[in-house]
Amino acid sequence: MKNVRLGRTGIISPQNAFGALPVQRRAMDDAVRILRKAYEGGMTYFDTARAYSDSEEKIGAALSDVREQIFIATKTMAKTPEDFWTDLETSLKNLKTDHIDVYQFHCIEQCYRPDDGTGMYECMLKAKEQGKIRYIGATAHKIGLAFEAVESGLYETMQFPFSYLAGEQEKRLVQACDEHDVGFVCMKALAGGLITNSAAAMAFMTEYPNALPIWGIQTEAELEEWLSYMEDTPAFGGEIKAFIEKEQKELAGNFCRGCGYCEPCPVGITIHQCARISLMLRRAPSAAWLSEYWQKEMQKIENCLHCNKCKSHCPYELDTPALLQENLADYKRVLAGEVKVQ
Repeated sequence: MKNVRLGRTGIISPQNAFGALPVQRRAMDDAVRILRKAYEGGMTYFDTARAYSDSEEKIGAALSDVREQIFIATKTMAKTPEDFWTDLETSLKNLKTDHIDVYQFHCIEQCYRPDDGTGMYECMLKAKEQGKIRYIGATAHKIGLAFEAVESGLYETMQFPFSYLAGEQEKRLVQACDEHDVGFVCMKALAGGLITNSAAAMAFMTEYPNALPIWGIQTEAELEEWLSYMEDTPAFGGEIKAFIEKEQKELAGNFCRGCGYCEPCPVGITIHQCARISLMLRRAPSAAWLSEYWQKEMQKIENCLHCNKCKSHCPYELDTPALLQENLADYKRVLAGEVKVQ
């Protein structure tokens, strides 16, 4: 397993980090066991957020006694200095620590800068001076904002969706982070569930030595899969390379990544799932996608206003209303038994 240097932070981590969003869905005891097993298996970088309900508390419960041996990254969605300080103090308390290694503006809608009138970047600087945070980061879904933050010189890490389904712009972003000595953290390294071959996902990441993937881990079985790569890291080449090239051709372009930037919908459509349910039925098959709940959710597409708000907000410039209609038509065929899925 390669180690990644996270830009000018100097943080060194195995290229195999823990994304703690899914553990919010586990009971406390289960989550603590999974987190502890991750640490004991060699993972040292743990990413969470204030928005992930009790994820921070679970990290605090599991890892506070080994705090000096790990790196913790968390995030705030605050839009005012008052909310920034509330979030930071809450995170410190939940994580049972006196400092956060990487504190990130979560899903930025603007590149905060000193003297921009918001006071938000000044909060980061003050928190850093107080020793409550070590490094300033940002997470983004819009590629333009990501480049702006990286090139500003104000941020020490950038977290952005990146997987073997990424396009040329995303690859250039990884390169830009390397050139500006900004740590690059990969979210959605499994493309929101569309990638089901973990060995291929891991092998792809080894081609980008400055990229640190945070795998969203919810079960011990998932964790064991990632930990197995610590000693036996899949190589990019041969069958895996051919498999990835085939996947890229099949999924290039017009598919929903599930980022959720298109929401909320005026008529309540769960766009980030409904716009890709055809792929989920085939790539991550589950009877749950055909449940009464999801049938009702898909029916909401028939109420679409075609206001195009979702389309205008899509960072991948998809024709979201058309994609919803295509998925609804396919879904109806699956329900009617005209199309078979696993």
